[in-house]
Amino acid sequence: MRVLRRGDQGPAIAEVRATLAGLGLLPVDPQAPPVYDPAVEHAVRTFQQQRGLITDGLVGPATYRALKDATYQLGARPLAYLVSSPLSGDDVLALQERLLELGYDAGRPNGVFGAQTEAALRTFQRDYGLTVDGICGAETVRGLRQLSPRARGGSPVLLREQERVRKAGPRLRGKRIVIDPGHGGQDTGVSVGGVNEADVVWDLARRLEGKMAATGMQALLSRGPHQCPSEAERAHFANDVGGDLFLSLHTDANRSPVAQGVATFHFGTITGNTSTIGETLAGFIQRELVVRTGLRDCRTHRKTWDTLRLTRCPAVRVEIGYLTNLDDGRRLTDPSFRDVVAEGILVAVKRMYLLGQNDQPTGTFTFEDVLRHELAKAE
Repeated sequence: MRVLRRGDQGPAIAEVRATLAGLGLLPVDPQAPPVYDPAVEHAVRTFQQQRGLITDGLVGPATYRALKDATYQLGARPLAYLVSSPLSGDDVLALQERLLELGYDAGRPNGVFGAQTEAALRTFQRDYGLTVDGICGAETVRGLRQLSPRARGGSPVLLREQERVRKAGPRLRGKRIVIDPGHGGQDTGVSVGGVNEADVVWDLARRLEGKMAATGMQALLSRGPHQCPSEAERAHFANDVGGDLFLSLHTDANRSPVAQGVATFHFGTITGNTSTIGETLAGFIQRELVVRTGLRDCRTHRKTWDTLRLTRCPAVRVEIGYLTNLDDGRRLTDPSFRDVVAEGILVAVKRMYLLGQNDQPTGTFTFEDVLRHELAKAE
């Protein structure tokens, strides 16, 4: 679809206006002209902020999908697993969260009806004497609403995520990490003075890949140097190879040359669900990079971007500096700086798996320390 923005007119804008009005973000006005005016842009920005999307006031594919998803309520349509075109929506999210509350492992509550959601739904139907068809229709919705939650004291899916990391142990050897250098191919990303984001993060990804391989990890790149998969394709790659972690690397840009710093993002929904391990890893990466590089701390944030939402493993996206800022841009073009960033990310991953045992203060753990730790564990 084409990106919709201020000044556009037509049926697509009328649809966006109607959806925003239905969500209470615009006044209900059947006579409103189908124009993308400042009021619509403001409503879109508000919606994007609520949904953990990029707050740019534009209706691109991700925002349009989220607008459509927001119109669905549990029980309004039958839900089933469609392999070729999985259903998504707020009704699917509500189903997943309800199944999790009742003690059924529906996987990460991401609003996408996948195989794990279907398996949990079938188990629920079997346990409560319903027709076991994997379809969430009126009968199943009534059953879901009549029961009291089994799970208390924390989100079960997030507790399972923590337990998997605990069982994986502190050693890095054998762990499968998907490194996702942003953009690629014809999509150069941010481009300033002949320096392209895609090239910077590709080089950074290769440096990180080398360091991870030296520790015995399986480091897999989500793309080649001349490829640009979609966000969904990158997430599906991580799922297909059975990744333990997904690390997406980007640089940022802003119309203001003063904007600078590093920010880290992890999966989190409007209902408060978050990837606990993703949030932990994002925090470790953020603190390591701020201390090691001196970049301005732009903190960690919850988002629902596809690379975070669709991965089954904990996923983090790091925006490392602004190419549009003179100081950040100068540092990003320095290979030694990218080495420091790669070391910081590696150490953050190690610290996450240590779970607080034999750890060291932020910024003091080195690549050599990690190697020694791995060698000691092997003995």
